[in-house]
Amino acid sequence: MDTMRAMRTFVRTLELGSLSSAARESGTTQPTVSKLLAQLEQHLAVRLFERSTRGLSPTEQGKRFYHDAKLVLEQFDAAVGAVQGMTGQASGLLRINAPVALGQYRINAMVQRFLADHPAIEVELILNDRFVDLVEEGVDIAFRLGGALPPDAIGRHLATVERFLVAAPVYLAARGMPSVVDDLSGHDFVRFAWTPGNTIDLYRGGEQAQCVAAGRFRVNNALAIREALVLGGGIGICPDWLVRDLLDSGQLVRVLPEWSARHQDLHLLYPSRRYQPLRSRLFIDFILGQF
Repeated sequence: MDTMRAMRTFVRTLELGSLSSAARESGTTQPTVSKLLAQLEQHLAVRLFERSTRGLSPTEQGKRFYHDAKLVLEQFDAAVGAVQGMTGQASGLLRINAPVALGQYRINAMVQRFLADHPAIEVELILNDRFVDLVEEGVDIAFRLGGALPPDAIGRHLATVERFLVAAPVYLAARGMPSVVDDLSGHDFVRFAWTPGNTIDLYRGGEQAQCVAAGRFRVNNALAIREALVLGGGIGICPDWLVRDLLDSGQLVRVLPEWSARHQDLHLLYPSRRYQPLRSRLFIDFILGQF
């Protein structure tokens, strides 16, 4: 029996909550995972899981073994990383999560540069707009825009992102350019779905203003907001990174450029484990150098 492989399989099965999820993540079959766990239980002479029609649940011995096995695996990964560090060669798979639009317009290019510097490292870049559970979903590093940071992760502040009003020249030609905040109440807004209320807060230095932000179109995807604005759908509040290229090309322009919306903080998150694999440490250092 490959003890380290069996331990990894056990740890991820417990974290993911099912044999099928563990098999899918490791690129193997459910019977293979089941066989590895059975071999591990036989080797330890204890039952690690209670199996029922409702799924798997760890026994008391399983819970205890999980914490010890996780520590052993982290120490092993650290030892491998230390040896690889001596040769300057890190390897293995790095799973990275980022919001869809941020990943497409910023993170993807950074990952490509990182891969060029580290030919033995593989990266799986997972883009979605929900807050992932790093441990449960096996994510090594995540980019988080706004929101509260999870208590079981380490957060490194990368940047404070400016957000401001933008619109397409074709829209402003038809509806007019607002000259003061109160003018915004007569315009259509393209907004993110599930945004509460129908007002927005704007800031200019120490001054704050609030206005009605009515509109007929909301969408839960930043890329769709970007496209809708270019097509003349209305005025929107966007982070600089999402529309910088469109502003530079003239496809969008700032509206009331002296006013801004509340900024967003961009953080880099990773699990609060004692030992970080060398590939994770290298990527963290690389990203910190990009901001």
